[in-house]
Amino acid sequence: MAEAKNLYLQKVTWVHHWTHSLFSFRVERPPSLRFRSGEFLMIGLKDGDRPLLRAYSIASPSWEDHLEFFSVKVTEGPLTSRLQHLEVDDYIFLSKKPVGTLIIDALKPGKRLFLVATGTGLAPFLSVLRDPETHEKFEEIIITHTVREEEELAYHEFLDTEIHNDDIFGKLLKDRFTYYPTVTKGEFRTKGRITNRIRSGDFAEDIDLIDNRFNPEIDRVMVCGSMAFNKEMAAMLAEHGLVEGHNNDPGTFVVERAFVG
Repeated sequence: MAEAKNLYLQKVTWVHHWTHSLFSFRVERPPSLRFRSGEFLMIGLKDGDRPLLRAYSIASPSWEDHLEFFSVKVTEGPLTSRLQHLEVDDYIFLSKKPVGTLIIDALKPGKRLFLVATGTGLAPFLSVLRDPETHEKFEEIIITHTVREEEELAYHEFLDTEIHNDDIFGKLLKDRFTYYPTVTKGEFRTKGRITNRIRSGDFAEDIDLIDNRFNPEIDRVMVCGSMAFNKEMAAMLAEHGLVEGHNNDPGTFVVERAFVG
């Protein structure tokens, strides 16, 4: 079926369940697959006589020898209801053409890069953060990740501690990288939606920004989350004077509009 549908069929090599509703997994990377950090693929499973496919951002960087994905578990979801039961040595389908707007080439040159995510929308930014081109083009990188409950802060240890101990990125990110998680339910040091914390000035105060508005001259922003969140952030960025970019027309911010993260 994979050959007939022009798809890869790749083996699962690692599965990690963060919570009852979130998990990550890796598959072998096809030797011929090339992609830009921040892009996504269609992935899926066999459904009768056809493949059932959905868009998933690649969480691993473009130089890595495996492909990693970050997913929700949805009981009623046609694909995720089955995907959540993946085990090592299972196989999944992958599309052969990566696409997406969350790539560095869709942004004009700038100094500060903000990667603003909710939920599994963090996935493409895990890729972008570990791309050497990102560090060549930006002096400072800030990742924000908003979830409902603290336990849903997947990759928290990696972003807060582990990446700073990495032989390569530890040096690159020293004094240049800020990880800013926020939680909307329960007690947490940075509580609330990131949009509200930006408007109130709390975000700027917490990370020592001079202004609580984005600066179109130096700031570049990538956004990935729910459709409602993406629209809210895009409207806010436009109010601040930023202009949405695309692959063939770079701007000062980009939003992934292909799927809900």
